[in-house]
Amino acid sequence: MKVDIRNRKASFTYFLGDEYVAGIQLLGCEIKSIRHGKASIAEGYCRFHKKELYIFNMHVEPYANAGHVVPLPRRERKLLLKHSELNKLRRKLRDVGVTLVPLHLFISDSGYAKLKIAVAKGKKLHDKRHAIKERDQQRDLDRR
Repeated sequence: MKVDIRNRKASFTYFLGDEYVAGIQLLGCEIKSIRHGKASIAEGYCRFHKKELYIFNMHVEPYANAGHVVPLPRRERKLLLKHSELNKLRRKLRDVGVTLVPLHLFISDSGYAKLKIAVAKGKKLHDKRHAIKERDQQRDLDRR
């Protein structure tokens, strides 16, 4: 079964910049839930905490056969990137209005959970209206 969990609102809400693929530090029952597709990154965001990058507000549904100790569904999870990539991201986040947004959660060929994140800058309301207009025009052209 192929795991393909996407944040579809990200490209509508933000201008997306550089993309990075990071590993996620998970518990055993969390990876089992993700393999069943029981996760959501729609409300997630990334932030630095004590020189480490974490994803907050990513929902992973508790695994049914987890046992006694079940982790919180929306706990913060550490993202695993190279030190040089972390430094690049830290420099880019110094700009005003720039954030890190999760785009895509997937299982790699080696079996590890990976998260594609992007450096993003928020869109204004008129930019969103313009995107809706272009999407409607493209839909009309495709119908013809």
